[in-house]
Amino acid sequence: MKKILIFYASYGGGHLNAAKSIKECIDNNYNNCETELIDCMKYVNKPIEKITTAAYREMAKKIPWAWGKIYSDSQKGPLAHITSRSNKILAVKLLKLLREKQPDLIISTHPFGSQMCSYLKRKGKITSKIATIMTDFSPHDQWLVGYEYTDYFFVAHDKMKDYLISKNIPENKVFSTGIPISSRFLKTYDKKEILDEFGLKENKQNILFFGGGEFGLGKTKTIEVFENLAKNFENIQIIAIAGRNKKMKENFENIVKENHKEDSIKILEYTNKVPELMAISDLVVSKPGGLTTSESLASNLPLIMINPIPGQEEENAEFLESKGSGIWIKKDDSSYEIFKDLFSDPQKLENLKNNTKILAKKHSTENICKILSK
Repeated sequence: MKKILIFYASYGGGHLNAAKSIKECIDNNYNNCETELIDCMKYVNKPIEKITTAAYREMAKKIPWAWGKIYSDSQKGPLAHITSRSNKILAVKLLKLLREKQPDLIISTHPFGSQMCSYLKRKGKITSKIATIMTDFSPHDQWLVGYEYTDYFFVAHDKMKDYLISKNIPENKVFSTGIPISSRFLKTYDKKEILDEFGLKENKQNILFFGGGEFGLGKTKTIEVFENLAKNFENIQIIAIAGRNKKMKENFENIVKENHKEDSIKILEYTNKVPELMAISDLVVSKPGGLTTSESLASNLPLIMINPIPGQEEENAEFLESKGSGIWIKKDDSSYEIFKDLFSDPQKLENLKNNTKILAKKHSTENICKILSK
């Protein structure tokens, strides 16, 4: 029996969801494997994990520019060395787990897990194979620390693969598979059934609107974009997901009530039916996290991007715009003019959709698992 540990860290939900998708695929398709999912930061130091994840959430929510600075500075210079050094110290605690579990393969969807394991491998403390799954559309050098001792790198697209090769990582270690997504995005759904379930009509354009969840990022811009859609466009329906952000949900509901759009706009606090909702949608409005971006592309949905966190999400937004599969509504842009332009010319939306097909990696999870099973 092949033992596999899958490490993630709770800095945003994408790392965990990517890890879950990999676990699901292995468990369902490879009988000779035994998998376990572990929050590596929580394991090595709960107090540090609690403080750092809380700090990440607060920075992303209240002072995103500060997170952007940290993201940029951790690419090189003193902060990069501090991060690497601290992970070496924490790796000693992780060693206890690795000696107990004796994994044949360690898969990590966060750079801290990869760094700690590659350090232990360099010191001869472990012999496990190490696989790193990068969960954004742009590379960051923190993912590459200890690359000499990492056996596999899985990246979102060929440009990232070229970057890793330029950093002297052997080409046979780098795979342009895409970011792991749930197998539910590969299913075919009955559109009418889903529309009926959510009280929506046929023959209208459907917009899936993510309100920022618990972070409530860029509240003012989010509400402005939502209000523009509710007030000014008639032949659309919106499914808005507010997540755990109760204030955002209240704002959405007030806008719906003021504009008498109860029939065409549905507000959800939480849903586990994102694959189904993407299957009936024509467009996604969201901040461009790595996983949401991958899921949207796999569903052939263009992204209208709002409030990206400075750093990795801004780089994701730049990448999608450059490939013609998304539009980034920046701080001073008129969301009304952008949507008016988009809805008045069906060909523009069609072009965006066609470009998503070029970028989509629908079988990313399956392909990663195939490579790792060899």
